[in-house]
Amino acid sequence: MQFRLSEDQQMLREMVRQFAEKEARPTVAERDEHALWPAELVRKMGELGLMGVAVQEEYGGAGLDYLSYAIAIEELSRVDASLGVIASVNNSLVCYGIEKFGSEEQKRELLVPLASGQALGAFSLSEPGAGSDAAAQKTTAVRDGDSYVINGVKNWVTNGDHADTIILMAMTDPSRGAKGITAFLVDTRAPGCSVVKVENKLGIRSAHSCQMAYDGYHLPAWRRLGEEGQGFKIAMTILNAGRIGIAAQALGIAQAAYEAALGYTRVREQFGKPIHEFQAVGFTLADMATRIKAARLLTYEAAWRKDQGLDYVQDVSMAKLFASETAMWTATKAIQLHGSNGYSKEYPVERHFRDAKITEIYEGTSEIQRLVISREITRG
Repeated sequence: MQFRLSEDQQMLREMVRQFAEKEARPTVAERDEHALWPAELVRKMGELGLMGVAVQEEYGGAGLDYLSYAIAIEELSRVDASLGVIASVNNSLVCYGIEKFGSEEQKRELLVPLASGQALGAFSLSEPGAGSDAAAQKTTAVRDGDSYVINGVKNWVTNGDHADTIILMAMTDPSRGAKGITAFLVDTRAPGCSVVKVENKLGIRSAHSCQMAYDGYHLPAWRRLGEEGQGFKIAMTILNAGRIGIAAQALGIAQAAYEAALGYTRVREQFGKPIHEFQAVGFTLADMATRIKAARLLTYEAAWRKDQGLDYVQDVSMAKLFASETAMWTATKAIQLHGSNGYSKEYPVERHFRDAKITEIYEGTSEIQRLVISREITRG
């Protein structure tokens, strides 16, 4: 593994950083405050190739690797974690899923617009009674000639109210449990698919997460992703790749909180000197920098292993676990170093704190990551 980024990767980092600083930072606080969907920024991300970073060029993507993808999500999230997760969902939960498991027709018809930024994707697995227990699906899909009739309710569908295509998991044979789950490619414009509500969330407020309902929704059979009964395997494979994006998002949040704390402690004076000169503060900053570097190495290695075609299940769970907990710890310490000002919306660290928490929860909670890691390391 190379520890030095290639010239192309360095150029990508600089390009995404400039976009985030120039285009996203001026409006990030307002969008967070009012939960405003960043339509124009999403469009621009598509034009820059950030909605299909690792998708082959023939299918509308930028044709880069997963390490480049992680770098892009990190840089977006350093300024705006909402943009980071919007892009992450489209890239690794939707585009990756269709590119890996889709038919040629599905790739041409659906992947090309998604990867090129002309359309937006979402991923729908969670339900009111199925979170970490993903096999407890209640949404059903019943075959009816050349289509399936889908009924049910899904929770936490990020991008859902603006998505054109949703990868949906539903039960085609409830008697088989997890082996009865099938994946589908939903057209959100068709009758029977509706947004019930947009959640009023603690963090990543500019990225909308929705509850969605399917009521007698007819889906053409050609939009089934993979074969019947493969849905659980498809979902778990997609989520493994998606955890690279969430680890990178957490990394960006942690970096932002650290930079804010470092800058503040240089200008804030107490007892006649900048507070970073006090040992307790300096040690906290040192711990921040160390944990972030460790999280970055774990995240980049997981992405590198995927690019090399190596097994990366354990590695990406370690990266997602450590990066998300580093983001939460760093944001908490950043608020402490700001003192009372850290509790004020005039400073960005309170937003980083709120954004960081979800990275410990979605695409597999920290507890699920520990379960995955423990199974991997104890496997005979």
